[in-house]
Amino acid sequence: MTIFPGHFEQRPQTSRIEALNYVVVYEKSGTGWAAYVPDLPGVVTTGQTRAEVRSLIQEAIEFHLDGLKEDRLPIPEPSAEAEVISIKQ
Repeated sequence: MTIFPGHFEQRPQTSRIEALNYVVVYEKSGTGWAAYVPDLPGVVTTGQTRAEVRSLIQEAIEFHLDGLKEDRLPIPEPSAEAEVISIKQ
């Protein structure tokens, strides 16, 4: 692009959207599944299948974060970590 004296190149402004990666804990029960987010107290859901609970917890996280933003409250930084440890029997 040629830029002439007195003219400025216009570039579209782009906003960088950063993903927040929260740990979700899934638990199977006798009647279905449950999930919760350790970094977001109170964000929990239950359902018949793990797939259903996966979808519901995603919605619950988004809803919770939208509410925090609307109320101008800080968004908790993800800090929980998870690991599966195998025990030989």
